[in-house]
Amino acid sequence: GGSIKGGTGKALVVSTEIITPNLYHGNERAFLLQNTLFRVGGAAMVLSNKWTDGRRAWYKLLHTVRVQGSTDAALGAVYETEDVNGHRGVRLSKDIVKVAGKCMEKNMTMIGPYVLPLSEQIPVVWSLAGRFVVKGLRGALKGSKKTGWLADKLPVVKHYVPDFKRGIDHFCIHAGGRAVIDGIEKNMKLELFHTEPSRMTLLNYGNTSSSSIWYELEYIQETQRTNPLRKGHRVMQVAFGSGFKCTSGVWLKL
Repeated sequence: GGSIKGGTGKALVVSTEIITPNLYHGNERAFLLQNTLFRVGGAAMVLSNKWTDGRRAWYKLLHTVRVQGSTDAALGAVYETEDVNGHRGVRLSKDIVKVAGKCMEKNMTMIGPYVLPLSEQIPVVWSLAGRFVVKGLRGALKGSKKTGWLADKLPVVKHYVPDFKRGIDHFCIHAGGRAVIDGIEKNMKLELFHTEPSRMTLLNYGNTSSSSIWYELEYIQETQRTNPLRKGHRVMQVAFGSGFKCTSGVWLKL
């Protein structure tokens, strides 16, 4: 393939989910979930770095962050394998929501400085610094018999969850399932209308994997009436994938 790095050009990006090769014919519940949640779907978009295309572009890409897990739990969260009877399919781990949560937390920590106001960044830094200091002290105290009892007396520094609503106007959250959407809505303290595009996409199309966030963007553009899309609004897309990975992107409506 060609490259436009260092030059100008256009790229056609196709995001799709094809479930036919991994359709499961067995009876194990961990494998059957893919048959009930996933659906065939796809979306395509054209990206350009030509300044002349800026006059007719709908969005401008501001930031992207990709986080890849490296633990056995992350790898096994979504895994193609065979069941005990030799039926091939994709196994979804019972820990997938927990794994996705940790991966997304790391992703949001990385993209936060680019999209959050300073008033939200300061508490995040303070929280991370406090947890780092307490963790170091606890380890040092436990290393000595004389001070070991003090380790349990140290305070627990809570992780500060920033209010992304102060930097983002719309959210396109991976329509991986109701539990995933509910968990993100709760952890990020989002309103119901923020997750409406994800819920309606899941209801109407199922889990179309990475392409679901483009279905949601279309919903925000064409259908959503609460907090309608306007020029200057920022849209965050968050998608998950096997591995386990979490990718986020922020767009500016032109």
